[in-house]
Amino acid sequence: MKEGIHPNYHKVLFVDTATGDEWLSRSTKTAKETREIDGERVPVIKLEISSRSHPFWTGTMRELDADGKIDRFRRRYGKKK
Repeated sequence: MKEGIHPNYHKVLFVDTATGDEWLSRSTKTAKETREIDGERVPVIKLEISSRSHPFWTGTMRELDADGKIDRFRRRYGKKK
């Protein structure tokens, strides 16, 4: 392998913000927020959706509407009464 061309591959804690699930994995991603796990500081990557909360894998539908975009869409293009 060539020296100096590969990204740093390290432990990362992934957090699914929709369900609160956490799992330790490895990645090249990094973050400012860190947490100590087993005496080692690891970056915390927050995910809005993962396979643990995605409707396809869970079989349930849910809507993420942090900015009110869904409500604006429904008001604009919804059925007229």
